[in-house]
Amino acid sequence: MATQNGPLQQPLAVMMCRTLRTISPDATLLEASRAMREAKVGALLVYEAGQYSGLVSESDLVRKGMAEGQPAEQTQVRAVMSHPLLSIDSASSAHEASEMMAEQGIRHLAISDEGQIVGIISVRDLLRYFKNWGGL
Repeated sequence: MATQNGPLQQPLAVMMCRTLRTISPDATLLEASRAMREAKVGALLVYEAGQYSGLVSESDLVRKGMAEGQPAEQTQVRAVMSHPLLSIDSASSAHEASEMMAEQGIRHLAISDEGQIVGIISVRDLLRYFKNWGGL
């Protein structure tokens, strides 16, 4: 079982993905899906005018795009992206990130450090982490 200073209390900075995959809000859903496939990720940060304005995930593409009959070749990412971008501080724990994701009903969460986005974490990352270190 994890203690106050145990594995569940380790900061997200230890487990987050530091490679920030981005896409323009003007890109099409087809371009977003291909970028996700190529990078083997389930979400992209939406970057516009020097800042992150949201996130587009596989779920957004399916639930807000395809399921609504939106043409992937013509519909822009801005039409389906989740915004504003939700983030959690890199010093937060995996448990805190897990709780926030559950409360917000999201599967990807941006990680910030001093107000700047420095990484991203997914539900899959957290599951892998908890599997290696024990249960909640």
